[in-house]
Amino acid sequence: MELDARGLKCPMPIIKLSAALKTIPVDDELIVLADDRGFPPDVRAWCAKVGHELVSLDDANPARLVAVIRRTK
Repeated sequence: MELDARGLKCPMPIIKLSAALKTIPVDDELIVLADDRGFPPDVRAWCAKVGHELVSLDDANPARLVAVIRRTK
């Protein structure tokens, strides 16, 4: 599943991510597209806090941030 959170500012990408993750089965992955510069540290902290796995985070291009999160519970 893919979530396009581009154009959203903090905290909306994380709020949308949290809601979308609840709709997929455990062990499935969610791809999140974002462009908010605060998203990389936010998604790292959120995954650590709630216990989902941050599989990858491509933040080389700030205009197109891509995170892959695996639902673990």
